[in-house]
Amino acid sequence: MSEFDSKAQDWDKNQMHIDRAEAIASAMLDMVPITHKMTALEYGAGTGLLSFCLKDRFADITLMDSSQEMVRVTQGKIADQKIEHMRVIWFDLEHTDYDHKFDMVFNQMVLHHVNDVDVILKKFYSLLTPGGYLAIADLYAEDGSFHGPDVKVHWGFDPAKLAKSLKSMGFNNTEYKTCYSVTKDSGKSYPIFLLVAQK
Repeated sequence: MSEFDSKAQDWDKNQMHIDRAEAIASAMLDMVPITHKMTALEYGAGTGLLSFCLKDRFADITLMDSSQEMVRVTQGKIADQKIEHMRVIWFDLEHTDYDHKFDMVFNQMVLHHVNDVDVILKKFYSLLTPGGYLAIADLYAEDGSFHGPDVKVHWGFDPAKLAKSLKSMGFNNTEYKTCYSVTKDSGKSYPIFLLVAQK
């Protein structure tokens, strides 16, 4: 069982996870002209907290995750709420191509878990319709203490450098801002940025 499989059942019991998703959703609505005709993909959706915050804003949302337990929990939430325009799929986009187009691709706290960031960013570009939007919420560069020394992840990102990478892939109109801060039990705070770009 993966790390995220084991955490899926209790994920939504953490108030910070809820508060973080709500803050990121609010920032997305400020930065992206979302319309009710748009379709969206949430990559690394987990239990779908961010998509559920935005469910009344999109015509259709696909939630994608490579954790079977996260997918199972999310399927239960969608069924319980009788939501017909949201679907969740178990899929590993990092290692498999997905043949579909969306008006928006978004994710939160996922990119630092991706092995090859450039590969996934190029896949996001290919999944977007012309003029479509990408929104990435993740940690600013940190010292590795957010997850601790035993977890193999990227230690956050410099959003300016990330925006430069996106521009080299064909994205335009990049902008970012701080949208939330996670405070650990140690008292240390870790700010989170939201970076938006347009195809």
